[in-house]
Formats: sequence, C-alpha cells, structure tokens
Amino acid sequence: MTSTPHTLYVHDDLTRLAAIRPETADLARKLLDLVRRDARVRILTLDAQVEAVAAQGPHEPFAIAVGIAAAGEAVARALHARTGWFPAIHRIEVAREENAAGGYDLATGAAGPLAEQLAAIGRSPSIAVVDDTVFSGLTLEAVLRALGPDALARTRAFCLRGVETSIRALRALCPVTVGVAAAGRLLDDVSFINASGLVRRGAIRRVGQAPLAFYERPEWIEAWFPDDAPEVIARCAELAQRLDD
Repeated sequence: MTSTPHTLYVHDDLTRLAAIRPETADLARKLLDLVRRDARVRILTLDAQVEAVAAQGPHEPFAIAVGIAAAGEAVARALHARTGWFPAIHRIEVAREENAAGGYDLATGAAGPLAEQLAAIGRSPSIAVVDDTVFSGLTLEAVLRALGPDALARTRAFCLRGVETSIRALRALCPVTVGVAAAGRLLDDVSFINASGLVRRGAIRRVGQAPLAFYERPEWIEAWFPDDAPEVIARCAELAQRLDD
C-alpha cells in the first residue's frame, strides 16, 4: 500500500511543457492549483532550485560533467547557464524500472553498461555527476560506483532536490551538493515527484512493459492527494489527451 507522505514536493516542469498552446497551459495551471490546495504539497521551481545549488559554490569549472539521462543533462545545462561550472557535458543513459518482484532494476538500454559509458570519463582531472532528484539514491549510487574509487576522489555530485537520508549515504562516496534537501523517511515522511510525470508516460518505467504516467496508477494519486484524487485523475487524463493531440 502506498503511503500518504507528510510532505510531498512537486517539481513544476509541467508549466513549460504545457505552454505549447493556451488551452494546455490553462489546464496545467488548473491542475497545479488543485494539487497545491493540499497543505502537505510544496511546489518547487527550477529557478529557485538552481539558485539554491549555485549559492553553495563557487566551484572551478569541471573538466567533465556527467548528466544522468535527459533530466540530468537538462539540470547540468541549467546550472552551467547560471554558474559556468560545466562547460563540457556528457550524457549517460540509465533509468530505474519496476520489476515483477516489486523492486527496481537499473536499465541502460542500447547505451551499454555503465562502466563502458563512463570508461573515458574516469581519466578526467575533475568530474561532476549531475542528476535532478535523489530519492532512494539507487541510480546515482550506481553511477558513482561505476566510476571507481580513483575517479571518485576527483568527483562531486550535484542534484536539485533529494532526501537527506539518501544523500547522506552517497556522501560516503563523494561530496554531494543538493538544492533542496528534505528530512524524514522515504514515502512516509517525504516524497518527490515531477509534475510532468502526472500526465506523461515514462514517469513509471516497467521491465518488459509499457511505461505509465502517474495518473494511470490511481492508488498513488489517492495516496498523494487523498482529498482530491478523482478530480486530479480527471484533470491529468484531460491534459494528457490534449498534449497528445
């Protein structure tokens, strides 16, 4: 059973996604207004998180920045535009997928094993590893361990948001800079989601099955937004259809 977290952080990447047409922009605004009606919900913006990371600098430009999948690459570019820390960005591919046992596997698809994707990176004199969110820490930990101990001595990780307990464990491997750090137990006390994941398939990746959007997992919506779940699901479904038109 999915827990109702004491605090749910919602990263607003939906406003920009839905800005393609006035009608989708309006639907996105109404959806975000609905979810923020719950006092447990905190809406996060990209600019505020980037500023929070930048405030923990400065850093000399890194020889290479590793962006973890599309989200990590986008964060690296946003941080570089603000700070100039990441003049060279190398994207790698890795994603967490639900398995039949109820846990998660890491998949790299056609990009190959992480060790191969990072083989040349490990020789760089300074390395940044950039992700958007650290929740369980599974993905970022796998990337850091694939770099190896020698490269880790020259590595710092960056993320916009994360859970303190997971970040604390990763700091045993290398320094980690986080914009918004949330205290508490995963799922029970704190959770993070991307607003775009409410309507876009790919938010939930599954081994050997088609991806889902969050609204297609009603029990999660009911746990996250217990007072407004039916309306949230309906608004998500409408916006998802309009975005696909």
